[in-house]
Amino acid sequence: MTEPSIPPVLQALGLAAQALFLSNPNPRVGCVITSGAGKVLGRGFTQQAGGAHAEVVALQDAHALGHSVEGAIAYVTLEPCSHHGRTGPCCEALIAAGITKVVASLADPNPLVSGQGFARLKAAGVEVSVGDGAQESFELNIGFFSRMVRKTPWVRMKMAASLDGTTALPNGESQWITSSAARADGHAWRARACAVLTGIGTVLEDNPRLDVRDVATPRQPHVVVVDSQLQTPPDARLLIAGRACYIYCAAPNDTAFQARKQALESQGAVVVELPNAHNKVDLSAMLADLASRGVNELHVEAGSKLNGSFIREGLVDEMLVYLAPCVLGEGLSMAHFGPLTKLDQGLSLDFKSVEKIGPDVRILARVKGRDNFLAMPTAEL
Repeated sequence: MTEPSIPPVLQALGLAAQALFLSNPNPRVGCVITSGAGKVLGRGFTQQAGGAHAEVVALQDAHALGHSVEGAIAYVTLEPCSHHGRTGPCCEALIAAGITKVVASLADPNPLVSGQGFARLKAAGVEVSVGDGAQESFELNIGFFSRMVRKTPWVRMKMAASLDGTTALPNGESQWITSSAARADGHAWRARACAVLTGIGTVLEDNPRLDVRDVATPRQPHVVVVDSQLQTPPDARLLIAGRACYIYCAAPNDTAFQARKQALESQGAVVVELPNAHNKVDLSAMLADLASRGVNELHVEAGSKLNGSFIREGLVDEMLVYLAPCVLGEGLSMAHFGPLTKLDQGLSLDFKSVEKIGPDVRILARVKGRDNFLAMPTAEL
């Protein structure tokens, strides 16, 4: 008995997932081209920024295999682009190749596309339908959609703690509460992000690299430091050559500040002054600035004070929490904010997944309502 074939939409979504660590800041897109009878002619997913998009890769794959795509169907997880960026419009490539039908999971929220790709395809006589695989495509690209629709990155806060919520002992010792399996899994979440953020306290105490080491990745995420008084040492390990580093500060613009700024900029850092009324970094303005720099998903690995500030200001979208099978008692908490006077003042979450990672448990919990910024298409255009 033969195994049932995988529907083209699911194949396209699987291909899109292969761009998870690769395509930032572009969306993760997969494309499968089939004949009218369902034979797969070509497959592809979006390459690194500046490289070919999924549709073009699939067309190239079909050509390399000796298949004609005249009259074929393209299943793609996002609306084919219609504008000239680093590459040409994908909708034009599909039209020129003779594709007669496009089945897309979602419309592209990018204002430069936003239905124009579909319109161009329809004007050329290509049949278009949208909606198959919409939720899966949205989840793969939640950061890209957030940046395009909300003008802010999708903020994911990662924490590792004991079962009773202790992230470090009173003396600061925290390496390692969770297992090597949990740390490797955490690096995979770093790898999918456009940028990893921490605070100056973590920089001064731990001197972290904040890069991806435990999983293979074709690109390293940017690094972001919230550093109100611009105390980041010019020899900090996170200042890795060839990787963008953004340091947000609120320090007075005096001679000493300028000297510190120049020293950091000489190491390749970009120093951005964004003070709020309390002479701290304006976190909301920082997120808007990061979005303008192409950051889709922001992975926060900070201490309890900065975590608390993000939560208190309503800037967290979801939490990635690793719990170790131990109890440590008194120590640092995951996030310091409050005190609250009523239970309903707490941050309300939905558990998206709970999984065992080695001996530890990984919880992905999303702030209620944070993903309601997109209406999912369900009907044909």
